[in-house]
Amino acid sequence: MKPLSDRTDRLVQSDIRAISMLIREHGGINLGQGICDMPTPDPIKEGAKAAIDGDRSIYSHYAGIASLRDRIVDKARSFNGLPVAGPQEVMVSAGSTGAFMCAMLTLLDKGDEVILIEPFYGYHRNMLALLGIDMRFVTTRAPDWDIDFEALEAAITPRTKAIIVNTPGNPHGKVWTRPEFERLNELVQRHDLYVLTDEIYEHMIYDGGEHVSFGSIDGAYERTITISGFSKTFNMTGWRLGYCIAPEHLAAPMGLVNDLVYICAPTPLQYGVVAGLDMDEAYYTSMLADYTRKRDMMCDALTESGFIANRPQGAYYVLADYTALRERFEGFGDDQQAAHTLVKMAGVGAVAGRSFFRDPEDGKGFLRFCYAKKFEELERACAQLVDAFA
Repeated sequence: MKPLSDRTDRLVQSDIRAISMLIREHGGINLGQGICDMPTPDPIKEGAKAAIDGDRSIYSHYAGIASLRDRIVDKARSFNGLPVAGPQEVMVSAGSTGAFMCAMLTLLDKGDEVILIEPFYGYHRNMLALLGIDMRFVTTRAPDWDIDFEALEAAITPRTKAIIVNTPGNPHGKVWTRPEFERLNELVQRHDLYVLTDEIYEHMIYDGGEHVSFGSIDGAYERTITISGFSKTFNMTGWRLGYCIAPEHLAAPMGLVNDLVYICAPTPLQYGVVAGLDMDEAYYTSMLADYTRKRDMMCDALTESGFIANRPQGAYYVLADYTALRERFEGFGDDQQAAHTLVKMAGVGAVAGRSFFRDPEDGKGFLRFCYAKKFEELERACAQLVDAFA
């Protein structure tokens, strides 16, 4: 038979999927995949049910239903501080990953370069690889994961077209600050680059911190594609609804790409999210309090078990250093072996650190834990870790 496309040779199953299958085999608790298994808020479910009962089931506008785009504009102005001109600068897609794909297809050609800051979200790298886009990497280090701007500027070449920023960050919870973004803005203006920001965890900022959108920095909006969604905030990862915000000269062609790839985001589910965006501030306050408690529970259990677990500034992951466990237990040679040992000894799944770095050696001492679980399940996982390793 004739061979498959070359692009499939660049694809491998992620460690996140692999560990999820292993934990199912052992009947353990999955703290690997960012599933967030809490219930979706009732207003969203009721809004979607009403849309289904009302037969709002046909194709909708390729950029999203009008009422949802209007709500996103309001939210982007009030919460993110983005100077959005109107709904023509919003595109709703099949999840934030769908929005990211449309942005890549709109912005990049083969031969262009994109800078990824590592540790990175693996989907970003894999999608760029699938599209045949060249990547350059700038590595940050624990415990603060702060960007080295000299290294970032040194990574720029004449072929560099964009920088991808994830804040709050997956897998480490790094939150970019306003001074950091101001410095980044100076750099991208100087080199005429675009910035794509993945802000899906924007409502999960701890300890009084501030979420800053890069597009809110003076002069940055015209070269920024802001990507976010509803999966994490509203516990609805399977609904596949996300969006991007960009000036019209970027948003309009992205909408055409979205039309070709997805036709539209799921119509009745969009109506459900409209109801969600009408919920008051109490929802977000309660959600953040829950995640703060879970973060502290997770970090305390990991620390007691012998990990170095610095409390993340945002998102709902801990990228923990397990190297001290090598002195007391076998099976912690590298990160993949450590992830398997964790399942076998504690019945808890975590993701090998190499999933978030270009060079596996950089992730060798880390495991990523997701604490977006129901309290009872997270408490059980934490107890199992302490029983196995403390």
